[in-house]
Amino acid sequence: MTDVLFVLSKLLWLALRPGTFALLVAFAGLVAVWRGRRWGGWPILAGLGFYFALLLLPLHIWVQMPLEDRFPRPAEAPARVDGIVVLGGAVEQDLTEARGIPALNGAAERMTEPVALMRRYPEARLVFTGGQGALLHGGLTEADVARQLWTDMGVPPERMTFETAARNTHENAVLTHALAKPRAGETWLLVTSASHMPRSVGVFRRAGWDAVPWPVNYRTGRGLNVWYNASLPARLGEFEWGTREWIGMVAYRLMGRTDAMFPAP
Repeated sequence: MTDVLFVLSKLLWLALRPGTFALLVAFAGLVAVWRGRRWGGWPILAGLGFYFALLLLPLHIWVQMPLEDRFPRPAEAPARVDGIVVLGGAVEQDLTEARGIPALNGAAERMTEPVALMRRYPEARLVFTGGQGALLHGGLTEADVARQLWTDMGVPPERMTFETAARNTHENAVLTHALAKPRAGETWLLVTSASHMPRSVGVFRRAGWDAVPWPVNYRTGRGLNVWYNASLPARLGEFEWGTREWIGMVAYRLMGRTDAMFPAP
């Protein structure tokens, strides 16, 4: 059943992601107009209107800012950290396999921040979780890329642990909890993108792991220069990222994978 849900989620997102869905709606309207249906102008207007609104309004900021503001970093860093768990999503395993060197995407801080934390907390363990999150993929897992990157950056191998099977946030939490076996009284930091943190915290809590949120990879700001500097394709990508998080939280709540619809501190 888990495999079916995984495949279904990927296929549905291909058609329902906002940019694609808007184009499909506009195309359906165009076909209707071509066949003489007067109502076809409305789908065309709706589909193209989405892109026009995205150009004029900071929709990409509005959809992500509530997510990013939900879990700020602790006002004071913990005096002691026993472990750091890092969620996949920042590495490009196919590009790494093709070119032979670790490749990162726009969420690169997920991979760089833990190295700084390891230096600040020399007693901490570093646990990475990430397998293959795509339907079509090569031979490397996200964990393979993380191991190569952190080894090249000088992280001692004996301080690193890798979970290699997780395909989504739910599996990140469940499989990593079983692997790391956090004990009562230990302090663990949860490192992931700020907009992904609410869903991640809810899933980790459901798995019995009350880790300390340590968000990175912020994508929003409060100045007009931040709101409007991005190109239209970049805004679309950010809007889709935020929309996917909201959909993911609703879906995970309906499936019982998170402890709340919109987890809070």
